[in-house]
Amino acid sequence: MTTDSKNNINALSMFSAELDEQGTLVVTIDQKDRKMNVIGDKFNEEFAQVAASFVQDDNAKGMILASGKSTFIVGGDIDQLATITTSEQAFNLVETLKHSLRQIETCGKPVVAAINGTALGGGLEVALACHHRVCIDSAKTKLGLPEVKIGLLPGGGGTQRMLRLVGMLKAIELITQGSELSPTKALELGVIDALAKDETDLLAQAKQWIQEHPTAMQPWDKKGFKVPGGDGTSHKISQSMSVPPAMAYQKTHGNYPAIIHILSAIFEGSVLNMDTALELESRFFAACALSPAAKNLITSMWTQLNQIKKGQSRPAGFATHKMTKVGVLGAGMMGAGIAYVSAKAGMDVVLLDTSLDNAEKGKQYSQKILDKAISRKRSTEEKKQALLDKIKVTVDYADLAGCDLVIEAVFEDREIKAKCTQQAEAVIPESAIYASNTSTLPITGLATNSQRPQQFIGLHFFSPVDKMPLVEIIVGAETDDATLAQAFDYVLQIGKTPIVVNDARGFYTSRVFGTYINEGLAMVGEGINPRSIEVAGVKAGMPMSPLALQDEVSLGLAMHVKDQTRKDLVAEGKTQEEHPADAVLYKLGGDLERLGRKAGKGFYDYGEDRSKKLWPGLSEHFPVQPEQPPMQDIIDRLLYVQANEAAKCYEEKVVRSVADTNIGSIFGWGFAPHLGGTLQFINSVGVDKFVQRSQELADKYGQRYAPAEILLEMAAAGTEFRD
Repeated sequence: MTTDSKNNINALSMFSAELDEQGTLVVTIDQKDRKMNVIGDKFNEEFAQVAASFVQDDNAKGMILASGKSTFIVGGDIDQLATITTSEQAFNLVETLKHSLRQIETCGKPVVAAINGTALGGGLEVALACHHRVCIDSAKTKLGLPEVKIGLLPGGGGTQRMLRLVGMLKAIELITQGSELSPTKALELGVIDALAKDETDLLAQAKQWIQEHPTAMQPWDKKGFKVPGGDGTSHKISQSMSVPPAMAYQKTHGNYPAIIHILSAIFEGSVLNMDTALELESRFFAACALSPAAKNLITSMWTQLNQIKKGQSRPAGFATHKMTKVGVLGAGMMGAGIAYVSAKAGMDVVLLDTSLDNAEKGKQYSQKILDKAISRKRSTEEKKQALLDKIKVTVDYADLAGCDLVIEAVFEDREIKAKCTQQAEAVIPESAIYASNTSTLPITGLATNSQRPQQFIGLHFFSPVDKMPLVEIIVGAETDDATLAQAFDYVLQIGKTPIVVNDARGFYTSRVFGTYINEGLAMVGEGINPRSIEVAGVKAGMPMSPLALQDEVSLGLAMHVKDQTRKDLVAEGKTQEEHPADAVLYKLGGDLERLGRKAGKGFYDYGEDRSKKLWPGLSEHFPVQPEQPPMQDIIDRLLYVQANEAAKCYEEKVVRSVADTNIGSIFGWGFAPHLGGTLQFINSVGVDKFVQRSQELADKYGQRYAPAEILLEMAAAGTEFRD
């Protein structure tokens, strides 16, 4: 049967086609209303027509799938996934695409994916269904199946084709970790078949392969095909497969059902024929799509994160500002990290400290990062030297002349910070903005030492700066919108995610993060078994347990912050309310001088081999009570106290948006990502149920759990947190 596939395809909105003299149909994907190609209902509908037209056209001897964008296909339409409410919707969404993909891979004619740029998720799944995959070798291109990061599994055949290409164990590793591969690594693993230099070479190779392979069949459709390394019936594989589920549970504590569904889809699919395995995958996809974890992750890590990146919290009416020269005061760990990320983004950096030796040590931090990248073949000596040349070390404030931005990153001491401000402002341009990297001291108070308080702002980085994705921008009472806009642009320029908060003691992240650690310490004082506290922290989904985290932060720093806060409040004629954690902190860190990991002893004892174990002496100073609370109570205490404090921050307008609150909690201190952030956690529980449980905890463990007034009002009105 012959159809005019070229004209049929050119009648579609997101596909176009050209048929050359050799009968190769070059189909270009180009969604005109989007910056990048994504897969959704409209794509599936039109791709079905592309597949049918090609298969039925006797004049089309082979097909090349190419992209009209700078990337190939970047994945599925996540906005559409967020609207799915039934398993049937989820199942049908992926089955429609799969039918078309099976049609082209079983038609007997060669199909080549010409991958010109990033192909992730559904984009890579489309490519995997092609008989041959050629990719332009570019450092910017990423290939992978990252769906697990939003609580899903690959639903377009990714679990089944990947396992049949690279074997079960490698497929499990790639898909459960959401790995993103470079073209060279993808070639090495067999995910793609060839590399091209540029667009011309890409199409030339694709056309040549089609001419050399007039008939084509996928390996898994050939008689006698065996999964590389063995399938689920293999004794060796069955032994190995006992490990991943145990490791997954140990790591996730059942909070991420997608991981178990991925393991099941790969293991069970390996012993089924391809069509049955693909349907099995669709059923697991539907289960993932309706899970609370996926709903929460899509809400926060997709919808709300995009709102932030698009400038939801940036003042309107100001042109985008690009920083060219940045001064960093203080070359300690924070200052050194800020210098590195600024230089990496192309800015000239002046790194200033009290001695050249200290400043040089700060610069060496960048050198160590770059040396590590070179050892892993992610950088070169030339790139390393170019970056290091951008960092000038000094002790002279005069070298700050010409800076667009100065970031102070010295010790949390008001007098030291005041001197830094005055010395810097004496030499920097009138147009420059000045930022303090403070985690607790109110910006409005620090700005009283500035001659230009309207250009004074807080930029709270997180350690280690080169790895942590968040910067908390704190707006003082006199900070103007132009300064905020420039600070926002700088954070995006260094590749971080900005959240904007109003000035208050502890701001947002430090204030709420502190409740998690404090609750752990308070429970020690109550006689709750420390091991139970630590287990509850990781079961709740936090990246670290509260006592271990206090050791990392340092008990000495925690005592300093509390002492400084107490002094500030006294100066304001106020008193600080004692927290049950304080007695434990000052006993362990003060009286017993167990100051944390750096000191080799805190709540844990630390060995020279980096091992650690809970200090046996804890039970002597804080006796464990014979009657212990249920584990769920401990978990809820750790989560609810954070969420309730976040609601208070929202009520007091410390945070400016729901998106900033949720993303700030996940990126700032690792609040259980599967819960979608502090306010999304309240939404997912249900505001009324959250209020009820908070009141139960308050009755049993103290009034600090009493629900915020805003929650009582929302529960009565039947509303939830929405921007």
